[in-house]
Amino acid sequence: MQKNLLIFTAIIFVLEFYVFQAFKMVTEKQWARTAYWIITVSVYALLVYLILSFSKAEGGHYRIQFIVSLFLIFVVPKLLAVIFLLIDDLFRLMEFGTHSLSGNSDKGYPGRRKFLGLAGLGLTGLFAILFTDGILFGKYRHTARKVKLKIPGLPESFKGYRIVQISDIHSGSFKNPEKLYPAIDLINEQNPDLVLATGDTVNNYAEEFIPFIPLLSKIQSKDGKFSVLGNHDYGHYAEWHSKATKDRNVPELIRLKSQAGFETLRNEHRIIERNGEKLYLIGVENWGLKPFPQYGDLDKATKGIPPEAAKILMSHDPSHFDEKVKDHPSNIQLTVSGHTHGMQFGLDLKNIKWSPVQYRYKKWADLYESAGKFLYVNRGFGVIGYPGRVGILPEITVFELS
Repeated sequence: MQKNLLIFTAIIFVLEFYVFQAFKMVTEKQWARTAYWIITVSVYALLVYLILSFSKAEGGHYRIQFIVSLFLIFVVPKLLAVIFLLIDDLFRLMEFGTHSLSGNSDKGYPGRRKFLGLAGLGLTGLFAILFTDGILFGKYRHTARKVKLKIPGLPESFKGYRIVQISDIHSGSFKNPEKLYPAIDLINEQNPDLVLATGDTVNNYAEEFIPFIPLLSKIQSKDGKFSVLGNHDYGHYAEWHSKATKDRNVPELIRLKSQAGFETLRNEHRIIERNGEKLYLIGVENWGLKPFPQYGDLDKATKGIPPEAAKILMSHDPSHFDEKVKDHPSNIQLTVSGHTHGMQFGLDLKNIKWSPVQYRYKKWADLYESAGKFLYVNRGFGVIGYPGRVGILPEITVFELS
């Protein structure tokens, strides 16, 4: 621990040394340079205090959000300035050898150094603004993504059937749930036949969902609202006073969700009927690659369902699809998942999709097909850790079946 702290301190020292070199190019005023160090030292002192005094038992999720926000706004963007200055140092090192041999001096160095320093500081400021915007506004920019999907064996009565999926609400991450009413209105504007919530309703504690009951109660759906559990819903990342208290958490969450009109499926299925024709909705508990819990039981959830029937599976973690679902004899045509959030950061353009989370999950957003089966990964409704979104907007998925 002490060794890691020393390494981290050394990295921060080098980082700030380089950034200050760039800052000195912006102004020669002593008061501005002094103010820079006062602010810098104050922010790091606050970070150290918040980290050392943190306690899970106190339910400090908002503290985690504050720590992550400070780090992303104040520290991470400075890496850009450092990269630019390191590039200049590399050029200087190469030129030093050349000039030593030729006897020439580098007269262009100061101008280039200033240009690269200003460019680095400019990008630092831009990324700081983006992370701030993500906190204040980005997490509320919900978008409806429409997906038309042909399901093999879909009964005629379900052609044009509209399903809305939301995922990863993480209700404990929002101090002001009322700001999410426009997102609820957007859901209802889709005129859904069915609404599915694919896990991580809370961060840890069932009571986090209480302020969300009036909000999610307003979601309208002709054939009901269903949900499953995600890895966070079990409370594994919290500290509990007793095992009995933890054991009551999931049943309490299920009870609270039912007050908002959501039925939770735990390794079971329901039948949606229209004109005597059937669509099977399957919901399993969380199943993810370790260390995530593997409670999902497809054999139990699909028992009694004809293999040729049209089926939709709710499974929180998309890794379940490749590991278990696509080759399962129950022949599940469509799996809907969440979990990744698109890491709440990246590029999400028509022809360019990138997020750091793709190095952990190959299937991290949008529609995938494998072995004739479909998987859709929702980008998430809420936030966790970093209380914002940059580039990866919160998502409401609208499926139209055919």
